Amino acid sequence: MATPSIKEQLLNEFEKLSPEQQQQTLDFARSLKRPRGVPARSLLKYAGRIQPDDIKRMEEAIEDCEKIDLNEW
Repeated sequence: MATPSIKEQLLNEFEKLSPEQQQQTLDFARSLKRPRGVPARSLLKYAGRIQPDDIKRMEEAIEDCEKIDLNEW
């Protein structure tokens, strides 16, 4: 017996839902197609706003998070 395709499985499950749940599912499926985030161009106005010493502190904090303490386990 062949495994049903994803589309067939989805339709089978969809038919078991209430009309309200079907609408929620449709809304969700449509939302997956929408672009997320903001265009990079809109972030350019923030370029250069962080002071170099603040960037250095952020880099150091990130590096500290990457360290593994084997004795911690």
